[in-house]
Amino acid sequence: MLARFGRALADPTRCRILLALRDAPAYPAELADVLGVPRTRLSNHLACLRDCGLVVTVPDGRRTRYELADPRLGHALDDLRTAIVAVATDRTCTDAETQGCC
Repeated sequence: MLARFGRALADPTRCRILLALRDAPAYPAELADVLGVPRTRLSNHLACLRDCGLVVTVPDGRRTRYELADPRLGHALDDLRTAIVAVATDRTCTDAETQGCC
């Protein structure tokens, strides 16, 4: 599950989608407009998030609404964001040169 979560978070657009859905369920057209992403590209990202098990679809008449698969994911995103902010951003990893990270 952590690998799937990591895969989802590896793309900035998917992160933005998850954060938007954390606030409220949404329809793809609304998400595309709010995020400024072409609908076809958004559709691909939503498919990835569905495959990862992080979002679900909810039929609503002729439309399909997206929401987080579990409300705890919203809390996890908040916790992750605050943890990342707590990390000193002005330092680089001591192994950056040898490990190719940071």
